[in-house]
Amino acid sequence: MTRHRVWDPLLRLFHWSLVVTFTANAFFTDDESKLHEIIGYIVVGLIAFRLVWGMVGPKMARFTSFAPTAAAIADQMTDIATGRRAVHLGHTPLGALMIFNLLVTLAAIGATGYMLTTNAFWGIGWVEDSHEALVVWAEISIAAHIAAVIWESRRTGVNLPQAMVTGVKKVPKDAKIVP
Repeated sequence: MTRHRVWDPLLRLFHWSLVVTFTANAFFTDDESKLHEIIGYIVVGLIAFRLVWGMVGPKMARFTSFAPTAAAIADQMTDIATGRRAVHLGHTPLGALMIFNLLVTLAAIGATGYMLTTNAFWGIGWVEDSHEALVVWAEISIAAHIAAVIWESRRTGVNLPQAMVTGVKKVPKDAKIVP
């Protein structure tokens, strides 16, 4: 195994803080409680941090380092279909799509959640329906993300959850590395 330091401490703290806060709000708080609202603001703050960190953070945290292209997505899908084991040091192209999906979805959940606290939108059906639909979409996306992380960990031989805890990817010596 070769070791590659990839995820900085702030990126990892962001990731796990987002996991905890979204889970708390989606499953453990009363939707109409003040705690739900406060946690929602924390999630929005985390998203704002990630947007800034995606522009000024270390190389692997920057959006420019993993912006997916159609060719890169096709290459990853071909690798999966043919059993080739290419290991991306940063986010994979499909993983990048999921990151962008989740950032936009969580920001939209925050926006509709805020709208529900205002006099202009309180009790408006489409806002509440949108908020709830976005939460369901986020839950589906997160389930897909977890399944993909497990799949890619087994397929590539890289323990991706461990890498998101330690910041280090341990890559099998025989794996093709994609920078």
